[in-house]
Amino acid sequence: MARNVLGGELATCSTDPLTGFYRNGCCDTGGDDAGVHTVCARVTAEFLDFSREQGNDLSTPRPEFGFAGLAPGDRWCLCASRWAEALREGAAPQVVLEATHARTLEWVDLDDLRAHAVSPG
Repeated sequence: MARNVLGGELATCSTDPLTGFYRNGCCDTGGDDAGVHTVCARVTAEFLDFSREQGNDLSTPRPEFGFAGLAPGDRWCLCASRWAEALREGAAPQVVLEATHARTLEWVDLDDLRAHAVSPG
């Protein structure tokens, strides 16, 4: 069973839009997830702009990949390294700790995640 950064069972991040490396709604990871998509974030316009500037446009729909594009307020499983980069640049979005995979702690301190925590509801 996958664990979250708080040590509990990993909760669902989002099913609308359907997120996760495995597109199961959870920020679970495995050996085939090279990007380590483990941070359950509630994206903001600021973060979406930051991500686009880094070469990963998450707001433009890509129907050929079944991706409708994200809007501020959507929850999405982000790469742990991208969230850490956004943190350093002052653009980190809020996170749902209960739905953020424990492997995230290899990139980010729990205190930083807590400082950006939002309730899972």
